Amino acid sequence: MSMEKSNHNSQFSTLNSQLDEFNEIRPYEPEEMNQAFNDLLNDRQFSLIMKGFAPWLPKFLRNGLLRLAFIGVKSPLDFQKRFMKPVVNYIIRKHTDGCTFDDSQLPADKQVPRYTFVSNHRDIVLDSAFLDLLLFKNGYPTTVEIGIGDNLLIYPWIKRLVRMNKAFTVRRGLTAHEMFESSQLMSRYIHFAVTKKRENIWIAQREGRAKDSDDRTQESVLKMMAMGGDLKELNIVPLTISYEFDPCDYLKAQEFQQKRDNPAFKKSKQDDLDNMKTGIFGYKGRVRYHCGTPINLWIEELRELPKNEFFAQLAKRMDQEIHRGYTLYPCNYIALDELNGNAEQSSHYTAADRQRFESYLKGQLAKIKLPNKDEAFLRHKMLEMYANPAINKGKADSEE
Repeated sequence: MSMEKSNHNSQFSTLNSQLDEFNEIRPYEPEEMNQAFNDLLNDRQFSLIMKGFAPWLPKFLRNGLLRLAFIGVKSPLDFQKRFMKPVVNYIIRKHTDGCTFDDSQLPADKQVPRYTFVSNHRDIVLDSAFLDLLLFKNGYPTTVEIGIGDNLLIYPWIKRLVRMNKAFTVRRGLTAHEMFESSQLMSRYIHFAVTKKRENIWIAQREGRAKDSDDRTQESVLKMMAMGGDLKELNIVPLTISYEFDPCDYLKAQEFQQKRDNPAFKKSKQDDLDNMKTGIFGYKGRVRYHCGTPINLWIEELRELPKNEFFAQLAKRMDQEIHRGYTLYPCNYIALDELNGNAEQSSHYTAADRQRFESYLKGQLAKIKLPNKDEAFLRHKMLEMYANPAINKGKADSEE
């Protein structure tokens, strides 16, 4: 055996032994894909879902076609290219008015760096799925591994499918001690994925979506990422996701009223599934992804600060980058004027834009089926969702 081959085998063996530490949370590795795919096909609930797409096909034919399509899939990246890329392309064509990507702040060499994209959170499923497709289209060598809360993995087939799709598990609902240990493990995995596996990472800037679109980076997310090593080796990129229309806006407004009327209200698992379905298949208008300045270019400025102040200032700078990156649409300016009771932003929209947004709001509010529906409150909450990006971008631009 040649020295070069021996070294390669040794590195592979070391990588596999290091992976064992992360078995509880990591995505599938290439050698696990076949078994995972067979388990997926044998899952009764997954079979029922596939039957819904093609009820006229008997199960053995459906599975046969899926097996045929799976030929040549050797890794999660292959799986994304074969199965997820056409699906996401279809969603963009059918349910958006286009999805664009601005990576002008990133180095021109797309082959060498691996990034940890930390973004505002608009959609449970599509935030990372759209990013994967945009990275494909813009010449990057690989996609992102994604952090997904285990509260969404309510069926075995969902967990299996997302692990095939490069997802690692973020555990929720833990005690303080369990949370600390879980955060340490996840942080070590993120550092391992970027530096050893040569993967990109996507993670939301906070746990759960900001239901009022007032996007803020949680210091706890940054502290978690620092547990496993130097933040600089993660190549963190603040990423801004801008939707013209949020298909889940009415569900978020509804939840605001439910929590107002009953502070103990909690969403059910079915509510989570409804949010996922609405987010995927609802109309989004124009969608834009904007990469901010990688934090390695300025993180040294904060190194001398005390630890807590360091993370507070880091979160603040991350927020400024994300807020500056918003693409604002007529509806954002209209909502801001509606809330303020003036027309200060009227140069950014037309009478037709205003009529369209008013019609849109009425349609979304009509979907809310609460017994004690508070129309004024719900409308106000929806206006806040669309105004907050304009408010935050204005503040960030003025601080630049």
